[in-house]
Amino acid sequence: MTKRRIHFIGGGQMAEAIIRACIAKGTLPAEQISVSDINEARLQLLNTKYGVNTEGRQEQVLSTAALIVVAVRPQDDLAALGHLVQQFASPSAAIVSIVAGVTIEKLGSYFGVERPIIRVIPNTLTDTGYGYSGVALNAFAAKDQVEDFLLGFGKVQYLEESLIDIFTGFGVAGPNYIYYFIESLADAGVLAGLPREQAWKVALENMLGAVAMLQQTGMHPRQLLDINNSPGGVGIHGLYELNNSDFAAGLQRSVLAAVKRTTELGVKE
Repeated sequence: MTKRRIHFIGGGQMAEAIIRACIAKGTLPAEQISVSDINEARLQLLNTKYGVNTEGRQEQVLSTAALIVVAVRPQDDLAALGHLVQQFASPSAAIVSIVAGVTIEKLGSYFGVERPIIRVIPNTLTDTGYGYSGVALNAFAAKDQVEDFLLGFGKVQYLEESLIDIFTGFGVAGPNYIYYFIESLADAGVLAGLPREQAWKVALENMLGAVAMLQQTGMHPRQLLDINNSPGGVGIHGLYELNNSDFAAGLQRSVLAAVKRTTELGVKE
């Protein structure tokens, strides 16, 4: 990564996950990272654990930052943060917002309408290298300003901003659905009589193997289901019961509920 300073406004769990992944992957050295937060305990933790700068004066760290990552809550005072950035940061410094629900237009009203603004919905699989972050750019931002940073904690999909909330509820919340499915599948093995540890290992291995089959063959899931299920066999009897359940519709309702909540977060109550 080209040497440039990155300043995080907010040092919460998501900011820490991004910092941890980037440092571990070697894409972002600790000496290039600074963090500010109203919680002194968080700053001490980040400094001790990762060696990032948490003691610089706000005007100094903002003036030297090429990327400013806004990692606060939607209900926090973004207008005040915008005033600080416009007062001290370079006009070319790009804003990378991971604030849920806050649009590029609204961010521009706070941080400057002609400043590069990148709205990012980070994935929650940062430590694994898997998972897509959803990214939307304003007219003054370019991919090369931010892509090497974003690839430090996963993969990237560039989207029209109108799709960001959908991407959040479906893609970023996606691991929740997978975790729940694996837990339920392992429980089913225990219910049928397998020891817990064995059921857990089988559920994980089947999940990994099924994903690998889909990726390697390029087949649609329905094609693999047809291959795996012989007439009157074990598999088709299991699928019959699953088809009689509310599984598919329940999962789809979960995604829609998550998308709805994402949209609500952008509106201050």
